[in-house]
Amino acid sequence: MTPEEFQSELTKRDIPVTAEKMRQFERYLELLQEWNEKINLTAITKREEVYLKHFYDSLTAGLYVDFSKGVHSLCDVGSGAGFPSIPLKIIYPNLKITIVDSLKKRIGFLETIVSELGLEGVSLYHDRAETFGQNKQFRASFDFVTARAVARMSVLSELCLPLVKKDGLFIAMKAAHAPEELDEGRKAIGVLGGKVREDIAFELPEEAGERHIILIDKKKETPNKYPRKPGTPNKSPLT
Repeated sequence: MTPEEFQSELTKRDIPVTAEKMRQFERYLELLQEWNEKINLTAITKREEVYLKHFYDSLTAGLYVDFSKGVHSLCDVGSGAGFPSIPLKIIYPNLKITIVDSLKKRIGFLETIVSELGLEGVSLYHDRAETFGQNKQFRASFDFVTARAVARMSVLSELCLPLVKKDGLFIAMKAAHAPEELDEGRKAIGVLGGKVREDIAFELPEEAGERHIILIDKKKETPNKYPRKPGTPNKSPLT
């Protein structure tokens, strides 16, 4: 997907992209390629692939969730190189973004991105999601929590749902195996105060694969004992 195709595809889907935003995406690509030579951020580095599999893929969340109305807070758990939160911030500048990632070098990269792209209202935290979710400052405080390809649903729910405020939304961005993951994670989602609203399946352009966006409403507060200490959710997922 060339930058022109990227812009055209988004415009077609009523996500308008200005020339200034396109400049931000291009600079993002340059920095991603540059930093990827020093630290391992992504296996996807070719220009057309980054535009399709990182930038466009991240923005598919905006096709099914309306980020444009008012000011909303969004926490991106295990954001890696900033996906999906940085592309969403470029398109929806009113979003207040919080990114938590366990690797200091990735946070260093994201600090550069935020500065170079002139993004305001982005907070970056070097922390484990389990610790972050128990921090009273952040727990149950976000309108939206996103995670893209971080862990299977039973684990991911424990990392993300404690951060979602009551009546907020957890947006899990997944690949083709999502339905099986969702089935095995349903009990955990319920225990953590969530209720599955919808599993939206679609194909990326250019036959780049099946994707799922799973929307989970936060219906009640998460019990205080979750998330458990770092490493436990992954070792002993809620079943």
